[in-house]
Amino acid sequence: MAVLTIDVGTSVIKSVVFDDRGRETALSRIGTDVLRPRPGWAEQDMDAVWDAVVRTVRGALSQLGPGGEPVRLLSFTAQGDGCWLVDAAGRPTGPAVLWSDGRAAELLTRWAADGVLERAYRRNGSLTCSGMPNAVIGWLAAHDPGRLERSRTALTAAGWLFLRLTGVTAIDASDASAPFLDHATGGYDPEIVDLFGTGPYARLLPRVLGEHERLAEITSHAATELGLPAGLPVVMAPYDIAATALGTGVTDPGQACAVLGTTLCTETVTTAVDTSGEPCGITIAHGAPGRVLRAFPTLSGTEVLDWASRLLGVQGPAALGELAFATEPGPGGPAFLPYLSPAGERAPFLDPRARGTFWGLSLDHTPAHLARAVFEGLSLVVRDCLAASGTRVHELRLCGGGAASDRWCRLIADVTGVPTARSADTELGAKGAFLTGLVVSGAEKSLRDAAAAHVRMRSRWEPDPGRAAHYDELYASFTAWRAAARSLGWSPATATAGVPEAPRV
Repeated sequence: MAVLTIDVGTSVIKSVVFDDRGRETALSRIGTDVLRPRPGWAEQDMDAVWDAVVRTVRGALSQLGPGGEPVRLLSFTAQGDGCWLVDAAGRPTGPAVLWSDGRAAELLTRWAADGVLERAYRRNGSLTCSGMPNAVIGWLAAHDPGRLERSRTALTAAGWLFLRLTGVTAIDASDASAPFLDHATGGYDPEIVDLFGTGPYARLLPRVLGEHERLAEITSHAATELGLPAGLPVVMAPYDIAATALGTGVTDPGQACAVLGTTLCTETVTTAVDTSGEPCGITIAHGAPGRVLRAFPTLSGTEVLDWASRLLGVQGPAALGELAFATEPGPGGPAFLPYLSPAGERAPFLDPRARGTFWGLSLDHTPAHLARAVFEGLSLVVRDCLAASGTRVHELRLCGGGAASDRWCRLIADVTGVPTARSADTELGAKGAFLTGLVVSGAEKSLRDAAAAHVRMRSRWEPDPGRAAHYDELYASFTAWRAAARSLGWSPATATAGVPEAPRV
């Protein structure tokens, strides 16, 4: 049985066809534009996203040829959070506001000061950031209430795609997890809704689908647009970071994955929602009984490598890696805090004022030292997120564009002290959608069984004891330098430009 999958990422949309052994047999991908009409804003044209989906699906189908196995199932995943508002006719009322949008930073500061962020975290284990729907709705209520009045439903990217494919207006439990989900009931927590002042706009919240409600038939109109058979079953899989964890085979406690992409998202599987400790990260419904996903999606990821490449005058991240790994780790090198997003940082801590910093520079340092510090800084963020999860892990599975670098995968093993592994597949979000589709359609009994049958790893790295000891010391310095930078307002610009105090939760 051929399964068509769609992965609606922030910067790239992909359609992938898998055969009945879980092998990729066709792939089509198209880049998308993130619109930044004002500093700190991040938006997308919703119709342009759908048009890109149509083009990638048709591109993938064209690769199958006339004698190819017919597609029997469509399963998809998409970027999470954000606010994709539609009216009563299912049409966008404006551009989608993305997960990386920072316009609601001052609102988060107020919620932090009032204790709202912590009270919500103590109920469901998720810490709100400025790109979540509660924050976007709150900002719109203050600055563009007319748009909320014109809107019927606040969808996510996956909800928008499900609506266009099937005509069903709904949200998956993984997408609903942050900020409003009650993990015990599988529905919205009224107290969290009221905490964020969303009560007057609760009508915008879409129905949360149960595990057995995520399958519907494609509409005749969508089937015609995509070139698919009428009545094809369509499955809404968990949103991209959760689907990616599944795609790497991370289904049981003790397993973890890190997505080295636009976000550095480190995820661990646990058996219960933990609301103790310092509020950080998010807790996501994982699609299996007794399993939740603790996830730490940062706001700065591989875009930092693009920035560093421009800064140092090299041709992209691959060349940056060649420069970086020409040097050896050791004392006396510079260190780097990689918090470069204009929206600050959200994992494993929340601070809209967070900014990046090089520490310990001297005349002895070369561009190679700076390049290595950038890779080390991003790797230390992965370690920081593993520590914040409070979970002991025995293997860290790596994916995303950055995982193509053997030397970065090895560095992460040394920095974290945890063996790392890389999947034989290249499209892990799509693979997670494939596995979910098999389970929801009844072709596999469980996600664990589906992963065991269809997920294969191809490369592994063990931590080097000597280097791991060095990075233990560097990590202690890294956290101390971050605390110092935070106490000073991160930078002179943010300290003096009237930016509100950072949230302390």
